[in-house]
Amino acid sequence: MSAVAARSFEQPSLDIIAPMQDLYARVLTGDALAFVADLENRFGDRRKELIAARAERQKRFDAGDLPDFLPETKDIRESDWKILGTPDELKDRRVEITGPVDRKMMINAFNSGANVFMADFEDASSPTWDNMINGQINLMDYARSTLEYTDPKSGKEYQIGEKPAVLKVRPRGWHMTEAHAELNGQPVSAGLFDFGLYMFHNAAALLARGTGPYFYLPKMESHKEAKLWDDVFTYTEEVLGLEHGTIKATVLIETLQAAFEMDEILYALKDHIVGLNCGRWDYIFSYIKRIGKHKDFLLPNRSQVTMGEAFLKAYSLLLIKTCHRRGAHAMGGMAAQIPVKNDEEANTAAFEKVRADKDREASFGHDGTWVAHPALVPVAKDVFDRLMPQANQIHRTRRDLEITQQDLLAPHKGTITEGGVRENIRVGIQYLGAWLTGRGAVPLYNLMEDAATAEISRTQIWQQLKLEAALEDGRVVTEELVRDLYNDEMAKLEESLGQDLFEDSRLAQAGRLFLELVFAQDLAEFLTAPAYDLIK
Repeated sequence: MSAVAARSFEQPSLDIIAPMQDLYARVLTGDALAFVADLENRFGDRRKELIAARAERQKRFDAGDLPDFLPETKDIRESDWKILGTPDELKDRRVEITGPVDRKMMINAFNSGANVFMADFEDASSPTWDNMINGQINLMDYARSTLEYTDPKSGKEYQIGEKPAVLKVRPRGWHMTEAHAELNGQPVSAGLFDFGLYMFHNAAALLARGTGPYFYLPKMESHKEAKLWDDVFTYTEEVLGLEHGTIKATVLIETLQAAFEMDEILYALKDHIVGLNCGRWDYIFSYIKRIGKHKDFLLPNRSQVTMGEAFLKAYSLLLIKTCHRRGAHAMGGMAAQIPVKNDEEANTAAFEKVRADKDREASFGHDGTWVAHPALVPVAKDVFDRLMPQANQIHRTRRDLEITQQDLLAPHKGTITEGGVRENIRVGIQYLGAWLTGRGAVPLYNLMEDAATAEISRTQIWQQLKLEAALEDGRVVTEELVRDLYNDEMAKLEESLGQDLFEDSRLAQAGRLFLELVFAQDLAEFLTAPAYDLIK
């Protein structure tokens, strides 16, 4: 009997409000559900308070305040301290691959040659009930060395090789709930649900095979939200009988406010953290969401918002300096390019973009990077092998850098074009349509897109409408213009796909939601919240 099973819980177990399949019983055991219920009972109210605090902070930003370093935590930023430490198998993370918790894709990621694979319950997975529970089953099989797959169409067999990537798991963010699991009639935190089931079933098995429970934590906006995760970790270790500090996490810095609290986030998770990561795409979305009503922060076309300039460059450099001072890894961002079939010239150009991006990251001082496709692993690895022959660059403290509030807010310069608006409409709707049909990692126009893509697409148009932005040709972005471009793009999609596939792809439904969001008076916090209502 596990430590959790032997423990007496004071509150009822979770109620599952969803269809059950035979295999789901492996995951949704009484003891496991009681453990998740215990986490929700102990930490759920704090989560709700912290989400409410985001809304209050947004009111201050809308009134003219700007994010800044916190005066009340100055001592943490200025004093000398280090994180507890990093497991040996996580000291070299030069290339990490990410992807959904789909069984075949997981095996391919483990075998990709990357140092780390992040199995993603969040932005790369559509949170259908089947996806989430099958993902847990897949992780249970991995922990027990039984993860394999046979393609029902081709008969091809997939198995994990001798030197798989080290596993990290990304649970869903604090803002999300799991509609199919209720405690006292209310949906529970999706993050606690994902984390709790994975830890309950797999912590002992992972440790027995010489690895550990490692996580990526998304979408946090403050050190108080990080402290909540730290308290969850500490409590879980106590309940499961694990040594304090066994759970290790990397935090994605993908919200604007978090960039001003990097030291504080590391400190809050000091015994459990091993690094921070530049979640660049969500960071662009957060920048628009938090200060996008101010005309001084209008952004150009997404393609012009690049990591080597303005606020993105500043936050990348500050992340390196902050992490290395504390003994933590500073991970670079995602290369979303994927191979271009039957077009060698386009494929070569895409790979050159990846090389340039990774060259910048390694030269700046990052300790590793992300890719979205196995074909990019050797491309990124070659760059880091050349510029970082040692396991990491934590010795590069970058004390030469001084990053200010102004640096972290400086907008990119560039233009807004009709082509840019069209691209946002086209990509945003196609991604959202795929998400509604259960796919969270979607290849579009030679890029592997996740939910952050659709978030940028709809927030950019929302910002352009709100600020009455001018296109390069002088026309103003209006509701009428957006509707005209939308109608044209939708007609082109229907023509290219055919009516049956267009309908099966749920693009009409996705389009209606997309327009709803871009024309809203107030910017919705996350498009996945109203979209979740359409799939749960």
